[in-house]
Amino acid sequence: MSRRPAFVVVGAGLAGGKAVETLRAEGFEGTVTLLGEEPYRPYERPPLSKGYLAGTAERESVFVHPAGWYAEHDVDLRTGARAVSIDRQERDVVLADGARVPYDALLLATGSRPQRLALPGADLTGIHYLRTLDDADSLKAALAGARRVAVIGGGWIGLEVAAAARGAGLEVALLERAPRPLQRVLGREVARIFADVHRAHGVDLHCRVQVARFLGGSDGALEAVELADGARVEADLAVVGVGIQPDTVLAEEAWLEVGDGIYADEHLRTSDPTIYAAGDVANAYHPVIGCRLRVEHWANALHHGPVAARSMLGQRASISALPFFYTDQYDLGMEYVGFTEPGNYDQVVLRGDVPGLHFVAFWLRAGRVVAGMHVNTWGAIKPLEALVRSGRKVDPARLADGAVPLKAL
Repeated sequence: MSRRPAFVVVGAGLAGGKAVETLRAEGFEGTVTLLGEEPYRPYERPPLSKGYLAGTAERESVFVHPAGWYAEHDVDLRTGARAVSIDRQERDVVLADGARVPYDALLLATGSRPQRLALPGADLTGIHYLRTLDDADSLKAALAGARRVAVIGGGWIGLEVAAAARGAGLEVALLERAPRPLQRVLGREVARIFADVHRAHGVDLHCRVQVARFLGGSDGALEAVELADGARVEADLAVVGVGIQPDTVLAEEAWLEVGDGIYADEHLRTSDPTIYAAGDVANAYHPVIGCRLRVEHWANALHHGPVAARSMLGQRASISALPFFYTDQYDLGMEYVGFTEPGNYDQVVLRGDVPGLHFVAFWLRAGRVVAGMHVNTWGAIKPLEALVRSGRKVDPARLADGAVPLKAL
């Protein structure tokens, strides 16, 4: 009697959770094994720096599926199971305890790990990173007992943590190497708006600075952050958010093609046709954007999981969703769709009430909108997505004219 086909997913995050969900929804009757290092079933990460950290979302709300879903759908969920190697010849995933899990198709959804600061004092009590549910629980408890918080890094995690800390009434200093927070992501025109929002809410912004060391007392607890110019920023809690690195160790040791993530085609298939990659770790060709991308946002994992699952089943699935991300900071709610980087666009056009935080931004290259963002302009994201997808040239004056409906552009 021949064995049932075996599909294995390494990485029990959102991408992995949506992949196994799709396999069963598409009628796959073989064995499905989901391996996760953490002791939890798949959960979503955005609430960890937003509602859950701020205390407005319950812990149970972060999970992708109810606790009983995996058993009900015959998914062998193994938590606390660390994959240490892939035997491509035998088609086995080898676990830290020596167990071998056979596969006919394998999905790597191993995600990313925070970049850590190798600085003097980095082992002091009171220095936190935010990536996992345990990290969020630890930080949440620490914020409850803190007075002064230093946030190192002005990316999305840093700004959302700063907003949560200010919402809790704490003093917050944000330390950023660039001229403005988010400038690498949004460019100087829009990054300036976010900087102004945080200043208006009492965040002490330090831009163009570099952290030199952490200073602590005899009890081993953090007391201050010292900058390269010798300035001292008092803090009894520090949160480091200076970026993440894709977790490509398994792929590298299995001799898959790797470069800023695991290289994959538009079907999320890697250089080994039996192995796929999804989520933060996948550096995949995007047929709409027309280049290879590695995107570190919730929507990427949400959409990659089903595409990878259908590809594993032999369907002609491919990436179609545009990059999308969102944030909530104070009374600012934002959604962004498309893709661009500083230096890769010609012009930014704003329409609406920028000081009142009710506006839309368009990034243009060669007269075409390559990315769009709204702030508190709900209902705008679908026409913005359609505009980016269209690839047509648009008169900047029409983009700036609030009297012209977005749908008419």
